[in-house]
Amino acid sequence: MESMQPHPNVQAVQHALDNAGGRDGSGAASLIRILPEAVHTAAAAAAALEVEVGQIANSLIFDADGDPLLVLTSGAHRVDTGRVATELGLTALKRATPEFVREHTGQPIGGVAPLGHPKPIRTLVDAALAGYPEIWAAGGVPRAVFPTTYAELLRITAGTSAEVA
Repeated sequence: MESMQPHPNVQAVQHALDNAGGRDGSGAASLIRILPEAVHTAAAAAAALEVEVGQIANSLIFDADGDPLLVLTSGAHRVDTGRVATELGLTALKRATPEFVREHTGQPIGGVAPLGHPKPIRTLVDAALAGYPEIWAAGGVPRAVFPTTYAELLRITAGTSAEVA
């Protein structure tokens, strides 16, 4: 992993992590790392980090009846939008457009972090992530990632544990 001039999104996410007291799997402060290349998929991120694909927390923004919904799902899963919509009492849950994602997160698809957004976003955290002692999440751009844990994801996002697959 290499260093680069911090992108404003990366700085915002690191600031949010610091303010939340974010911790990694060892209990140390969670720090964003910059990968040599962009990782736009969970498989690519897992390969770059040499971890299981299930340890990657995909940050997926959905259009939930016009409001943003962030689903942090294990890279080994696909979100069952019908199930999630029913659980939340929504009439429609659909994949958000890139413009919708950027409007609500300030971040590009492929780099959406669990935090550091302009305003809080309702968040679900895939219960399957609880099975891993360390989880990796995006840090605001497709080359940035940070280590965390399931309990920390719930805490720093004020998220709700959910079966999303």
